[in-house]
Order: sequence, then structure tokens, then C-alpha cells
Amino acid sequence: MSMYTVPFVINGEERQAENTFDVKSPDTGEVLHRCGIATEADVVAAVNAAAAAGPQWANTPAAERRDILLKAANIMDKRRDELAQYMMDEVAAARGWADFNLNLVIDMYKDVAGRVGAVEGTVPPCQPGLTSIVVKEPYGVVLAIAPWNATYILGTRSVLFPIAAGNTVVFKGSETAPRAHRAIVSILNEAGVPKGVVNYIVTDPAHAPTVTEALVANPNVKKINFTGSTAVGRIITKLAGQYLKPIVLELGGKAPAIVWEDADLDLAAEQTALGAFFFSGQICMSTERIIVHKNISQAFQEKLLGTVEKMFSSKGDALVLVNTQSVEKNKKLIKDAVSKGASVLNGDVDAEESSKTRMRPLVISKVTSDMDLYKQESFGPSVSLIEVESEEEALRVANDTEYGLTSAVFTENLRVGLRFARGIESGAVHINNMTIHDEMTLPHGGVKASGYGRFNSLPGVEEWVRTKTITWRN
Repeated sequence: MSMYTVPFVINGEERQAENTFDVKSPDTGEVLHRCGIATEADVVAAVNAAAAAGPQWANTPAAERRDILLKAANIMDKRRDELAQYMMDEVAAARGWADFNLNLVIDMYKDVAGRVGAVEGTVPPCQPGLTSIVVKEPYGVVLAIAPWNATYILGTRSVLFPIAAGNTVVFKGSETAPRAHRAIVSILNEAGVPKGVVNYIVTDPAHAPTVTEALVANPNVKKINFTGSTAVGRIITKLAGQYLKPIVLELGGKAPAIVWEDADLDLAAEQTALGAFFFSGQICMSTERIIVHKNISQAFQEKLLGTVEKMFSSKGDALVLVNTQSVEKNKKLIKDAVSKGASVLNGDVDAEESSKTRMRPLVISKVTSDMDLYKQESFGPSVSLIEVESEEEALRVANDTEYGLTSAVFTENLRVGLRFARGIESGAVHINNMTIHDEMTLPHGGVKASGYGRFNSLPGVEEWVRTKTITWRN
């Protein structure tokens, strides 16, 4: 029996590539299936299909688009077990993380379906003798690039908001999770999205620069959305600037959680442990720095270590990361910190686990600004503890980063919490909750090197329309 190969989807039809690469399980190292490697010819075919489908889709009544999205939500729910298995296989997600993705995406479909008809123009006042209207129109073809970690949330989001606003899409899926991302497209097609509205291609890392530039450079591509690392985001933003294409970005994070002297320490320990180590810390909103008031630092550390032991360390095998490079990156950051005076409070950076993709939670104290761990996003199961004595110092440390995606504050005094919230430079601040928080009714996005533009809610739909001014003489 031949091994399954993940196909592209171009103009509603499956397309097999001439060359393929292996997709391996991070958990077992076994080959799960193969996936096609896109060429520039595939890029042209996908963009041309999206461009050809554009006029009809843009003029499809809002109610019809709404009904398709509602149907997609039902299909996703019915295919839950199949979809969860793809995510569990390709990115070593626990069933709980896969279900979280599916539940949120089902809600996302329903929420966006209800917003399709909410995009409105205006009739602004004009000079005497003239009348004007400002209408909102879709851009045309959108390039959507999504990562593997929140596989269905980020993959669906990259496609759903543009098509809800009347655009068509070329979706460049992740080489780590191509079958799960392919399933997103199959759900939309099954729900009744016309041929060419959503097109899907993937490539391997070796060909990614060529394929990505061909997509960005194509004159039919009018806007880009990218979710991924800040390093790759900079490359794509440079390309977008070169070809004068607008772009929406959600990039990396170095989320701080401030634990203040009046905090509920049990709650803070629980939420910071979850925020740091949920899905092995491989979430852009993961808690990377816990900034704790000196007066309660020792008590908090004890509760945090006990919580980490209960939630993660006592569960048997170590946490699984997506690849060995992620493990090595975290070990390198921690060893650099230790060599400069940091202390490892939980875990053993030199521990030999059952596979080279595994790592246990590490809590590091006495982290200072001269350490790489202080600055770089670890994107893994490690978190830093930093002591402070004043609000000013806490804010200085929280903002002493190029990133600004999300953050948290733990305090029983709402005035203090709001004061911190106003001062932290990030797209979101969660008081008495972990840094990982995302709801469809809340605009989501970052500041500084964590990106710009907003996903979710009505602003997430409005990102994909542009205004046109029309005037006429009375």
C-alpha cells in the first residue's frame, strides 16, 4: 500500500506535485505521510485560480457567504475525531489542545458568519452641490501564511476573515502540519465555497524562499497575512515592502506575567505554570517571564514549583516539542543564563529523555538583562523569574523587550491591575488570568516586533476591505 501524499488544492481540484518530502511525527520520529513541494508554476496556477474566482465571490450576497460559514462549522464538528488525529500526529498535540483548537474554530466560524453583513460604508457630508458615499470593497487575492502550533486556529483564521470579506485566498500551509491545513480547505470546499476561492499549496524549507517571493511578487496578490516567527516576519515584510503590498502580521512574543505582592499566589502559580508550559511552551502567547515582587518571591516560587510538579513533572514522560532544534535552542539559552549567574529551580537542562524532541519544564531564577534568555523568545518549556521592588521597575522589565503580544498581571487590587495594564506595551493584558487567552469577540494582535494589524472580531474582518470614495453632482 502506497503512502498517502498531501495534495495541493487549486481551483477546487486536487493536484499532486512531482516532488515530495516526508512529514515525520515529532513524538515517534516515524514518517506519517508525504507532502508535495510547490513550484513557481503551482504558485501561478493557484494565484490565477484565485484571481479568476474573485469577481463572482466578491458579489456573492452576504447571506450566502454567511450560510457557507455556518455549514463549515457543522462539518468541522462532525469531523472532529479525524481532524484531532491529524493535529495529534503532525505536531504531537494532546487531544485536549486539539479539541481546544477545534472548539475555538467552530466558534470562530459562527462569530465571523454573523459579522459578514456588518461591514458598512458611509455617506459623509460633502461640499454644496455634491453627494458622496464611501464604500468598502475586498482587496482581491490574499496570500495567507500560517504556522503549525495552533494548527486549526491560526490556519483557519488566515483564510476565514479574508473570504468572509469577499476576497479569495492562496493559503500557503505549514510543512510541519500539511495534512491538518489541507483539511481546513476541504471543510470549506465541502461547505460550498466555489472553486478557486480557497487554494492550497505547501513547500519544503529548502524551496520556501523562492515560493514565498513568487507569491508576494505576483501582481494579482493584493494583500498578505502572516502568522509566525518575528525572524521570518521581517523577511516577508521586506518582500511586501519591495512589492508595495499591505500586510497583517502576528509574530513572536516574550510575554511577561507580573505577580504583585497582594496577588492570590495559588491562582498566580496555576495560571503562570499553564501559561508557560501548556503545549510545551510552543504558543506565541506563552508566558516567558514571571516578574515577581520581592516581598512574596520565595512564597510564590514554592507554590509555582509545586504546581509545575503536579501539572507536568509527575505526568510521566517529558513534554514533546516539534523538533530537536527547539530542544537544543532552549538548552542553549538556559546554559548561557546559568553561565552568567542564573539558577535552575526546576528541571535538569542536561537530562537525557526518551527522545531528543522531549524536554521537561524548566524554571530559571536570577535572570538578568545580559543573558540571552532575557531577550530571546524561547518558544519552549522554560520560564524566567525576575524579582522587582516597585511598579516602575516591574513596568521597565515588562517593556524591556522588542516584543509586545500579550501579558498578565496578578493582583487583588483592580486599580493596581489597571495601572499596570495601561503601562504595559502589548496588544493584550489579562488581569488574574494567564497570558494565553484568545476569544472571537476580542481583537487580537501585537505591538512592536510582535506585529501589527488585528485578527478576530469586526476589526479582523475590516482588515480585508478597503475604502473607495464615490462623488456625484446633484
